[in-house]
Amino acid sequence: MSLIKSISGIRGTIGGRVGDNLTPLDVVKFASAFGTWLQNNKNKKDLTLIIGRDARISGSMVNSLVTATLQGLGIHVTDLGLSTTPTVEVMVPELNADGGIILTASHNPKQWNALKLLNDKGEFISGENGAEVLALAESEDFNYAEVDDLGKYETREDAFDIHIQKILDLPMVDVEAIKAKKYKIVLDAVNSTGGIAIPMLLDKLGCETVKLYCEPNGQFPHNPEPLKEHLGDICELVKKEKADFGVVVDPDVDRLALIDEKGEMFGEEYTLVAVADYLLKNKKGVAISNLSSSRALRDVAHSHHSEYFASAVGEVNVVNLMKEKNAVIGGEGNGGIIYPDLHYGRDSLVGVALFLTHLAKENKTVSELRAGYPSYFMGKKKIELTPEINVDDLLTKVEKEYQNEEVSTVDGVKIDFENNWVHLRKSNTEPIIRIYTEAKSQEEADQLGDEMIAKINSLI
Repeated sequence: MSLIKSISGIRGTIGGRVGDNLTPLDVVKFASAFGTWLQNNKNKKDLTLIIGRDARISGSMVNSLVTATLQGLGIHVTDLGLSTTPTVEVMVPELNADGGIILTASHNPKQWNALKLLNDKGEFISGENGAEVLALAESEDFNYAEVDDLGKYETREDAFDIHIQKILDLPMVDVEAIKAKKYKIVLDAVNSTGGIAIPMLLDKLGCETVKLYCEPNGQFPHNPEPLKEHLGDICELVKKEKADFGVVVDPDVDRLALIDEKGEMFGEEYTLVAVADYLLKNKKGVAISNLSSSRALRDVAHSHHSEYFASAVGEVNVVNLMKEKNAVIGGEGNGGIIYPDLHYGRDSLVGVALFLTHLAKENKTVSELRAGYPSYFMGKKKIELTPEINVDDLLTKVEKEYQNEEVSTVDGVKIDFENNWVHLRKSNTEPIIRIYTEAKSQEEADQLGDEMIAKINSLI
């Protein structure tokens, strides 16, 4: 299945047959649905949408289709061109727009593209709103504008400058402390728009940037998901250049991974942990991540006499809980930093600035900083079931089996033991239970997963 319609947008592989892949007709239909939904829900005549894209090969084509479709509905378009997900999110409220569309398939390979949909706050639309857009797309109940009422089109080239200045103006970003350190940083931007935006930020912070794969041509030189097995080149270059550390972002720059000065992974889970450590040290409050993220964030929050809460998996769920708890910091264990003083969206740029401030003030190397955090190891397994097995009933049995432990059913079943945890989630597309574990060693995390698979088999 290479066309995936979900409440957060539509994504698929370019080319192929209508309805099976992300074809021009599918792009037009979905852009029409989102534009029509906005028109149906806004009590005003002239609507404006902000558009931005990552550097994918198909980005220019998809941008032309989306832009023309919105104009055809009578909606004005402000096109940021090559941009990042967080930059588009920042610019929607900045320009008092009615919503936004980000053209990016995030960490998916180059043949993929997607439309991600934003409301007038520059935040992802809710699940309920997403379902309404999907229903409109199915019905194709669109009414296009007549010739005198077509939408206007304009471009903006100052979006990165505005986004970066907002970061530099944050009280918790200490520009002078960072400048004094004259950090040398290697950047792997997987030949997408992080190769434009991150060096601009680092330059303003007085850092030297060594660029690796920073040409925004959409030719990803490795799998664009910032995981250890894809990042051998930057790990070697950090050591060769004797750099202070390395920065890795995904194609749309909402995930941030770090490499220490020895060329070792800092750990995607620990990007959020380090930033939260700095913020909560200075302001007691609440930290949020999702149920599948590391326990290290909870430990760090508690060490600063702050509270920690976990949401269901998914950025929209994290943001909703952050708002409910008035959180100081939140995000996801995949390197997604959400800093509400700037905006409610994962943002690698603000993550870099906050991490650099923390590093400068601690006066440590990146490896020394990492050594100060509790070490946890994660395991990921899955158990395939026959279609006739009722997965919900099975998870209820698991919950009952562990009723004497700390159990959450916010999203599947998560069991918190004293020294480790296991999180079970059912797949939305196939009869599979995904099993996430975390423990003090990799061996223990994997063993916990195997034990849970055995337990599930015994309950079938």
